[in-house]
Amino acid sequence: METILVAGAGLVGSLLSIYLARLGHQVQLFDRYPDFREAEAPGGKSINLTLCERGFAALDRVGVGDRVRSISVPCYGRVIHGVDGTLEYQPYGTRREAIHSVSRNHLNRVLLGMALEQPTLDCHFKQKILEVDLHQPSLTLRDLRSGELTELPGDRLFGADGAHSAVRTQMQRTRRFDFTQEYLDQAYKELNVAPAADGGWALEGNAIHIWPRGHYMLIGFPNLDHSFTLSLHMPYEGAAPAFSSVCTPEDLTALFSTSFPDALPLLPNLVADFFGRPEASMITVRCSPWTFEDKVLLIGDAAHAIVPSYGQGANSGFEDCSVLADCILEGGGDWRQVFSRFETQRKPNADAIGDLALEHFHELRDLVGDHEFQLRKKVERRLNELYPDRYVPLYNLISFTNVTYVEALRRERVQRALLDRLMADPGVRERLERGDAEESLDPLLSDLTMETLGQTVAL
Repeated sequence: METILVAGAGLVGSLLSIYLARLGHQVQLFDRYPDFREAEAPGGKSINLTLCERGFAALDRVGVGDRVRSISVPCYGRVIHGVDGTLEYQPYGTRREAIHSVSRNHLNRVLLGMALEQPTLDCHFKQKILEVDLHQPSLTLRDLRSGELTELPGDRLFGADGAHSAVRTQMQRTRRFDFTQEYLDQAYKELNVAPAADGGWALEGNAIHIWPRGHYMLIGFPNLDHSFTLSLHMPYEGAAPAFSSVCTPEDLTALFSTSFPDALPLLPNLVADFFGRPEASMITVRCSPWTFEDKVLLIGDAAHAIVPSYGQGANSGFEDCSVLADCILEGGGDWRQVFSRFETQRKPNADAIGDLALEHFHELRDLVGDHEFQLRKKVERRLNELYPDRYVPLYNLISFTNVTYVEALRRERVQRALLDRLMADPGVRERLERGDAEESLDPLLSDLTMETLGQTVAL
């Protein structure tokens, strides 16, 4: 039985360890933080994430999917909040498809708890990585409680230790290792909306709430207890509003009174939350290769961190674990072949979702409240209803299917050209601008799309 070292007991590291233990390996899991099941995350660091079909497919494969569903809230669409108080509901799909909002902390506890149920797995907390020997491989660790140093060898080492990976830092010192990181000029800060006085939702439940305001926005995620976790996204610096321009409680109240007036009454602790919590940065990491010989492999954010706007960071990392399991089963013990096959499959898809996440951030912040954007979405929804196997919007391909990110992008290019053609048609625009029921578009859409849809590929 091989001994495998896994650096990082976060979301991906915990799930990866379950897969590896189930495949018959002795797993040693390490993390610099205390046991997530016992320690609370610092305020402002527990921002929600969303899980979708591809993430649940990886979770279901090891039997933890239902546990995760039990701590999440299904969201069937987004509610767009205008400055004037108007609300626009945009469903995610046409057949009640949902993404699931879940607390990162609660999710990590569930995954780590299941990992520790595996008889061939041990987890060690408060262990800081000081050195990484890629050749052996081994880790030199400092126990943050006792100060004791330990060198632990293994047969393989997996770096699942996040965007600022210590394992990747050592790999960057090897020859011909490519690495880039790019921070957005924006950050986010966590705020909280309590349940209503009667214990119900203060905002519409089972939906993501977005207040798009151009170069800044507010976004809210529902929790099981009927509270909402909100994140305020603004530039660090520059034209107001920016974090650098909100210096006093009066500045903050003025910002919310002007830009988010319907949210302000829901935030009685706004001043304490805002000034008592740090801004969180958003980073994109790309690197290559993800492997060192047949000894070391990077996975999840350590290999391909993305900004959180598409809600695909955890989903992509979980999918990594499932794909890696397939590669191990097909590799017949040849780890060099396993690692090579894994990177060949996952690197193009990681690059694709990294680009999409950046694009989607600007869509959420700048476009979801835009009239033209909403018209296009109406046509997209109707096309999906008319041709469910031939026209599937990009968001649906990413969130509600297991189509690879690369293939989803390929299909989107064909569909975008079709949508551009439809939106340029005076008949379509006239009916949409007139506010006719979407069903009234059916004959026109059918006539215009029959030939073009032949280019798409059925799911």
